[in-house]
Amino acid sequence: MVRALLLVDLQNDFCAGGALAVPQGDSTIDIANRLIDWCATRGDVIVASLDWHPINHGSFASQRQVAPYSQGQLDGLAQTFWPDHCVQNSEGAALHPLLEQRAINKTFYKGENPQVDSYSAFFDNGRRQATELNAWLQQNNISDLIIMGLATDYCVKFTVLDALDLGYTVNVITDGCRGVNIQPQDSTQAFMEMAAAGATLYTLADWLETQG
Repeated sequence: MVRALLLVDLQNDFCAGGALAVPQGDSTIDIANRLIDWCATRGDVIVASLDWHPINHGSFASQRQVAPYSQGQLDGLAQTFWPDHCVQNSEGAALHPLLEQRAINKTFYKGENPQVDSYSAFFDNGRRQATELNAWLQQNNISDLIIMGLATDYCVKFTVLDALDLGYTVNVITDGCRGVNIQPQDSTQAFMEMAAAGATLYTLADWLETQG
């Protein structure tokens, strides 16, 4: 079995002080580093996804001159309009400085098309265009994924659901995820959806114990 740790969007803008800070988002970094160390000692592949938006991305509330977190449509799809975040080559789009980035084997970018949002690390929200992630994983014979990151109720959830749909075995490290929680139960609901679709959910401690 070839396994990969997929770190979803552990970027400055989703952590404390960021443009779209996820509550307690920084707490994922320690979990990520412990997983990176564990995976590295076992020869697992480590990859990361990054939100990578052009400055005029259509999901930005500023482009529609609406309040952040307003609801509407983009490219014919239901859309939450977000604070401007993870603009390409900005400090906010960079991986968190405390993340052990040297161990990351490959980075994949999403959300580059200004006409459509991209929560999943595999596809845009309309599934009209794929990132390079699936092809790269297939080329490297990877069938098993450990997934964690930001945010539970958006990019993690849709990445997990797409991974399952593509046939991967998916393990989610729940304490390595934090949610936006526009509605208070959004993250809980997201974990339930992931489990119902076939993901196995672990805390980091449970994962390490089951793996020996």
